[in-house]
Amino acid sequence: MTEKQGLIPCSEAVRQLWDYLDHAVSPEDQEKVDTHLSFCRKCCGELEFATELREFLASQAVEELPPHVKARLERFVAGL
Repeated sequence: MTEKQGLIPCSEAVRQLWDYLDHAVSPEDQEKVDTHLSFCRKCCGELEFATELREFLASQAVEELPPHVKARLERFVAGL
């Protein structure tokens, strides 16, 4: 399983995860992430977490996150 065969490593799948969820990746990259997620349980967990986080944030009535929450979220996303 190499990148030459169209497969991407976990680091690449996770790096593209948020854009993937927003459908903001090229069709080729969308397919690569789909293929990766079809066999990688670890990244499926990342996808599930990201999906739940997005749903939670979208459901909040607060217009802006408190500064400490925003900073913590930005550190988390930067670490992905």
